[in-house]
Formats: sequence, structure tokens, C-alpha cells
Amino acid sequence: MASSFEQMRATVGRLLRGIDRYQFNPAYFQTPVTAQILLKALTNLPHTDFTLCKCMIDQTHQEERPIRQILYLGNLLETCHFQSFWTSLEENRELIDGIAGFEDSVRKFICHVVGITYQTIDHRLLAEMLGDPLDTQVKVWMNKYGWTENEDGQIFIYNQEESIKPKNIVEKIDFESVSSIMATSQ
Repeated sequence: MASSFEQMRATVGRLLRGIDRYQFNPAYFQTPVTAQILLKALTNLPHTDFTLCKCMIDQTHQEERPIRQILYLGNLLETCHFQSFWTSLEENRELIDGIAGFEDSVRKFICHVVGITYQTIDHRLLAEMLGDPLDTQVKVWMNKYGWTENEDGQIFIYNQEESIKPKNIVEKIDFESVSSIMATSQ
């Protein structure tokens, strides 16, 4: 038993050295498992998990049906085509079966993007971006992020000017370090 463990340890150690440590083993590729990993990576946007996972998939496997659709969904999110994302997700609802909290994770990412992009946004536009045409979740997300709505239906996100923090840059250059440069330039 101990010798087989040592052999396995040596094999793993050998695989972790060199370029092979960055490649999937194509003989063990499983489309459903890869699809689940990609979907879970989408729930972690804006972090780069999705991009890293996407880059590790061989081009031929990227053309397979569920993976191709998930990559398309990811592209829509990364390019901020949120309304198109929700439409496409509705057409491929079976993809997210078994992924708990998928939609809320996507909404959290959308709120992050809205928070760094807008100072004010129309209530209706925010509802569309959040994939909420019935307007049941907008108030929940507004409360979560401290956004307020005025009587005209405009939601105040954040005053970007208040978040600007000036930084004083102090350079410490003494005369001795500059004198040699000044002497050679004359």
C-alpha cells in the first residue's frame, strides 16, 4: 500500500513539473462537468475565473452544444449586454439546473457594473438589466446597495465626484544626485 502511494506521489510530482501542469488531460474531458465549472465561474464575475477556465478548453470542445452556449452567455455578460443575456438564458434554462443562486450572482455582478458606471439610471432600464421585467427585485437590490429613487423614476447610484481621493506625490531629490546630470548637460 505504501509503495503504491509513493509511486502515485512520484507520478503527480512529475506531472506538476514542466508544461503539462497547465493542460487538461483530453482523455478525461467530460462536457457536463466542464459546463458546470464554467457556469460556477460565471457566478464569480467580475473575477477572472471564467476567462481562465475558458482558456483551458480545447477549441474543438468549445464548439460542443452546452459549452458553446455557456461561452456565449459569458460573452454577453462580459460585454454588458445584460438584456440579451437574460433573453438567451431564458431560451437555455436547462443549463442552470443545479446551480444554486446563479441568477442572484449574475444580478450582483450587474449591480457592480452599474455601480461603477452610472451616477443615475432610469428605474425601467435597471429592471431590464437585472432581468426583472415584473419589477419585483429592483427594490431589493436598490436597498442592498443603498441606491435611492426620486419621483421621476431616476435611481441615484453614487456621486462619483465624492469618491475621488487626491494623492499628494512628494519627490525627494537632493542636489547631489542632480548636480552630476546638470554638469554633463552643459
